[in-house]
Amino acid sequence: MPAQTHWWITAWFLITIPVIFWDAAYLFLRPRSMEGGDLHWIWQPYSIYQNIDYIYGVPAFVEKDGFPNAQSLLNIFENFLNIAYLYLAYVVRWPPATLVAFTSASLTLAKTALYWVQEYYCGMCRIGHNNTQDLILYWIIPNGIWLVVPTFIIFRLGRDLISSLNLAHGMRSKTKSS
Repeated sequence: MPAQTHWWITAWFLITIPVIFWDAAYLFLRPRSMEGGDLHWIWQPYSIYQNIDYIYGVPAFVEKDGFPNAQSLLNIFENFLNIAYLYLAYVVRWPPATLVAFTSASLTLAKTALYWVQEYYCGMCRIGHNNTQDLILYWIIPNGIWLVVPTFIIFRLGRDLISSLNLAHGMRSKTKSS
């Protein structure tokens, strides 16, 4: 029996894989990727974002804040899980591929929650300078997507995993009673 797949989960992974690599490369290549850097043309939209979220901007870079690159390294691991899921589900058609996607979505949710909670506990130290409109438009909505979609993926795949486990348990019980 091949892995159960869902088009919207597959679409999420296909869309986010290049976004995650692009984002991680921006952070790993600072200051060259930042505004004024020779590679900034690749990350032109970050001209806005590095001034909205100082984790991406000059303050965190100057302070040698390790959080941005540590988070990006976890993004890379997460991305390899996303790629592994797509390969295992669609090429190998391995039923436990669902567990790989569930794990990846769980990592995304946990990492993003940490990002938000870290900001809360530092007193909005990296985003508190924004007005409400900019904060909502450029920080809450884009970062909120990384909370909402993985949550839905976890619930959907969790249900699939529970169904598979219940089915396997039922087959095992029938085999024992025969």
